[in-house]
Amino acid sequence: MVQDSAQAMALQLRVYVPPHPLIRHWLAVSRDATTPSALFKTAMTELGRWLTYEATREWLPTLETQVQTPLAECPATLIDPEVPVVVVPILRAGLALLDGAQTLLPLASIYHLGIVRNEETLQPSFYLNKLPDRLDPRARVLVLDPMLATGGTISAAIEELVMRGADPTLIRIISVWLHRPRSRP
Repeated sequence: MVQDSAQAMALQLRVYVPPHPLIRHWLAVSRDATTPSALFKTAMTELGRWLTYEATREWLPTLETQVQTPLAECPATLIDPEVPVVVVPILRAGLALLDGAQTLLPLASIYHLGIVRNEETLQPSFYLNKLPDRLDPRARVLVLDPMLATGGTISAAIEELVMRGADPTLIRIISVWLHRPRSRP
């Protein structure tokens, strides 16, 4: 729980919309009501990939080392394997972004959260929580939730992650506002 307004200001979420043309393309495809379901699934996978690429820019911890090429040793930069990377899809919609995220972060730990909003109180509650009891405070945590509306689900997820040891400054959220009409039965 945030204790004072200075701390609250420091933990405010910042929204960044990457200007990459592939992101804009796949977002347009995913928003188009005439997009067939199979192509929509591809669009969400691609958005998961490209948004993960952008979200992890200058965020993943690296280490400098040397690697042996066929010709000579050369300097190399690797993602630090000692710092955990965690991906948390919010069920079910977050699963649409997971395949794309996993292609870029194949060694990340995946923990699912199922959150539903109580229609009477409008408060989110967990119906599934696969987070470990404690997260490494150094862990980079990527939350996937394309169904952003009021922000209640994201807030509940972040609160749960912080209660389990995640550093809120090391949490990134990937969300997509689709504004796609619901299909008719």
